[in-house]
Amino acid sequence: MDLKSLIRDIPDFPKPGILFRDITTLLRDPDGLRYAIDLFAQKVKDTGLSPEYVVGIESRGFIVGAPLAYQLGAGFVPVRKPGKLPAAVHSIEYALEYGTDCLEIHQDALHPLSRVLIVDDLIATGGTAAATAKLVQKIGCKLEGFGFIIELQDLHGRKHLPDVPIVTLVEY
Repeated sequence: MDLKSLIRDIPDFPKPGILFRDITTLLRDPDGLRYAIDLFAQKVKDTGLSPEYVVGIESRGFIVGAPLAYQLGAGFVPVRKPGKLPAAVHSIEYALEYGTDCLEIHQDALHPLSRVLIVDDLIATGGTAAATAKLVQKIGCKLEGFGFIIELQDLHGRKHLPDVPIVTLVEY
């Protein structure tokens, strides 16, 4: 199946000059969604990864991460924007192009030495994924790898991530 044919391009979103890769068209297609999650799980297994937990980055990482965790027989843990989680959290602030942002995870979501796979819909510059990696490593987890549906190769996000396997389904 050609996953690229199910991903919509939206020019000038969220600002002029940006070509947004929209996965909502992939998600609404039952066969495409099933194929993407099955392929994702197979690629993770083929890479030799066996995570105990899939950590999904808000918000599209939730959509991908939960069914992937199910396929892998792993638990799912969300990483959220500030103020969204009800119990005590670990936080990390990270730099954006203009300013900073913050991510949080429940303090009791993961145990030290847990094997973790971090997933999101897309890797661009790698800043959010790198911050998430620091967050789970701060807890003492073993970062096994990353998974993304889309990789925007021209933005070189990989170079900002720890040296672990990276699984992608589609590259632009």
